[in-house]
Amino acid sequence: MSNPFVRIVEPLDPKQPLKKFFNLSKLEDVRYARLPFSIRVLLEAAIRNCDDFLVKKEDVENILNWKVVQHKNVEVPFKPARVILQDFTGVPAVVDFAAMRDAVKKLGGDPEKINPICPADLVIDHSIQVDFNRRSDSLQKNQDLEFERNKERFEFLKWGSQAFKNMRIIPPGSGIIHQVNLEYLARVVMDQDGYYYPDSVVGTDSHTTMIDGLGVLGWGVGGIEAEAVMLGQPISMVLPEVVGYKLVGNPQPLVTSTDIVLTITKHLRQVGVVGKFVEFFGPGVAQLSIADRATIANMCPEYGATAAYFPVDDISIGYLIQTGRDKEKVMCTKKYLEAVGMLRDFKNSSQDPDFTQVVELDLHTVVPCCSGPKRPQDKVAVSDMKNDFETCLGAKQGFKGFQIAPDRHNSIVKFNFEGCDFELAHGSVVIAAITSCTNTSNPSVMLGAGLLAKKAVEAGLTVKPYIKTSLSPGSGVVTYYLRESGVMSYLSQLGFDVVGYGCMTCIGNSGPLPESVVEAITQGDLVAVGVLSGNRNFEGRVHPNTRANYLASPPLVIAYAIAGTIRIDFEKEPLGINASGKKIFLKDIWPTRNEIQAVERQFVIPGMFKEVYQKIETVNKSWNALDAPSDKLYTWNPKSTYIKSPPFFDGLTLALQTPKTIEDAYVLLSFGDSVTTDHISPAGNIARNSPAARYLTSRGLTPREFNSYGSRRGNDAVMARGTFANIRLVNKFIDKQGPQTIHFPSGETLDVFDAAERYKQAGHPLIVLAGKEYGAGSSRDWAAKGPFLLGVKAVLAESYERIHRSNLVGMGVIPLQYLPGEDAATLGLTGQERYTIIIPEKLKPQMNVQIKLDTGKAFHAIMRFDTDVELTYFHNGGILNYMIRKMAS
Repeated sequence: MSNPFVRIVEPLDPKQPLKKFFNLSKLEDVRYARLPFSIRVLLEAAIRNCDDFLVKKEDVENILNWKVVQHKNVEVPFKPARVILQDFTGVPAVVDFAAMRDAVKKLGGDPEKINPICPADLVIDHSIQVDFNRRSDSLQKNQDLEFERNKERFEFLKWGSQAFKNMRIIPPGSGIIHQVNLEYLARVVMDQDGYYYPDSVVGTDSHTTMIDGLGVLGWGVGGIEAEAVMLGQPISMVLPEVVGYKLVGNPQPLVTSTDIVLTITKHLRQVGVVGKFVEFFGPGVAQLSIADRATIANMCPEYGATAAYFPVDDISIGYLIQTGRDKEKVMCTKKYLEAVGMLRDFKNSSQDPDFTQVVELDLHTVVPCCSGPKRPQDKVAVSDMKNDFETCLGAKQGFKGFQIAPDRHNSIVKFNFEGCDFELAHGSVVIAAITSCTNTSNPSVMLGAGLLAKKAVEAGLTVKPYIKTSLSPGSGVVTYYLRESGVMSYLSQLGFDVVGYGCMTCIGNSGPLPESVVEAITQGDLVAVGVLSGNRNFEGRVHPNTRANYLASPPLVIAYAIAGTIRIDFEKEPLGINASGKKIFLKDIWPTRNEIQAVERQFVIPGMFKEVYQKIETVNKSWNALDAPSDKLYTWNPKSTYIKSPPFFDGLTLALQTPKTIEDAYVLLSFGDSVTTDHISPAGNIARNSPAARYLTSRGLTPREFNSYGSRRGNDAVMARGTFANIRLVNKFIDKQGPQTIHFPSGETLDVFDAAERYKQAGHPLIVLAGKEYGAGSSRDWAAKGPFLLGVKAVLAESYERIHRSNLVGMGVIPLQYLPGEDAATLGLTGQERYTIIIPEKLKPQMNVQIKLDTGKAFHAIMRFDTDVELTYFHNGGILNYMIRKMAS
């Protein structure tokens, strides 16, 4: 572990003389003191792994020279300390591990080498759905149904927890992965292997960045890349630019952390931070709690950055104590950070590092806002919501338009619900969900919602009974302090009962709407609305029948639920009229910041966190009763529709196959901008007329048993059929939304899967054309695995979201990017041509390759393999193939 750049110092803690650390801050070389704090964590990781075959001592020099080399595509290895997974991405990861063990054994290796070598925590949070709401037993009934639907998946995960070392499963009903990580799993400083070093993490969920709010450097990666990290492979990344985001001023009294993050999201989308780190600094950071910072860091994928880092300060240390962490360990954490110059004082500008670029936000300028109706970066001030929605109604179909004819803007449909008559119109709220770790991790907005509910009930306000209301906290601690502070009963009276501990509505597990509501929406072709405290509102994600979806703070979710419509100006129009005929305005019931803070100080205490988390792994009796096999190799059940051995490694040999030119490929689909991973691989319900539904029906299942795409990610036959199956898919070959395309040899319009099968049977390779931000959104690896199984060999896009590009690389699908200033329109591409992509024998990162068309035209594109390591994966046919060969040999 010798290295010319560091001195190893001991002891930091006299009680633990073996705990050493790298004293980087005492370097005579002052470059370290000018590095952004996030880059310092990368430097620590590189030094810690200096003996690794992929980590060279010059890598350390490159990081120290960050300001000089950051624009030169310098490759840096990053080996995070931990990996976290959730079940939607965790199940396919464990399936891959099981299949990799089989493959290693076939190649003559030791299958048990396929095993995590770093701590891996998998939290089951994506399976529970809002099937029951507005009743006192909703939580239990939803949890019972979750186990009924997912028993087979859960048994498989329990097998994984026993078959693999270093893998811990947090059972269903415990909370949301990122909130559990923030409140319980995160160490901030690791004290393992005889050394102290900064905690760092990657996760199979894009919102892993939430932990950056506590000063733990982390981000989301695809499941494929996470599997390699778990097996000991560093992440090979281009040394990032770091945008310094300076916060100044104090938030106004009515502003919440949700308003701040939606403002930042819009701002940073405009700045352009894809592939970059964002690091927050300035005196305004000191005004934010750790929960506020975590909210901002959580939505990092929505503004496109790799990480959104808040260095550790005294408020971070206080949070560790507040959440019940061991005080002695916390004090050691503080000593270590002080010793290596990584404890931040945001009010001390002399500590401000160098940044690639600095942008600034005055917190005092932030106003209450929402985002929508189809993207998180489309911020709308609450005062403009009514006008904005009404403008969207008539605007051309797009991110801010629904193209409703002017004479239908005021259409009303009458319907009956539980014996009473109601009316729905464009803008009527039919889903109101306090959901997602983005906001439920924050006591200030949750208690704010509770206090608003209390005042609303006391004022005589109610929520219409047909609106699907729900509360799905990110951990049991939330329920604890809502109950102890006395606001839980008021939330229940407005319909916001606890329906489960998981992601639920935020990821599309919103469950069914009442049939009469769906009939009314369909009859009037209404733009019905969902309002949720989540982080994403892409088309088709929240619910198939809510064409408009708005992100809002928990108090605003309740306010819009009471109003029953998004077409309200809260400043001029009352929320409702009580039994006495009095008009009640939002300002009458909105709690002050002082009220909220007083309740928070009294009721959010360390004892709550300790009590909830000390029993987190054993509290679920249904999980404890599961009987899972104990064999090291998994016995695949050919009758299973949930768990299936994937075909990724069929025919794999130790010898490498030379990548070949892709000849005469057809275009499967042609897209515009902002195609998300929800469009490519939806997580929600399986439509009854879809290829996946036909497959499940052929296996003897009824529609009630279909479950969701997300729950079936352990079965490649379902997931291949679910690829590009989003009902809101916009394919330029088709003149309406839907999961279909044209099969050019026959001219027929077919479901995407059926068209791909026709091409595959005829031996034709496929490509996909796309615009900007291809693959935005969730980190789901099936958005790369699915196209791979359909026969897609390459994607040609104007730009990619980071995680999805990495996932394509991991599956051996070539990410091609138009040259600057070029796109499908400038090149005159219709998508009806056939494409030959010339793959040279000698490849190098980000090289230009030639693409020839059957029309005789030719052009060049950038092959987005960004590092030599990614090229190594490509030569192996993907990252998992590379790991299998490595383990087998």
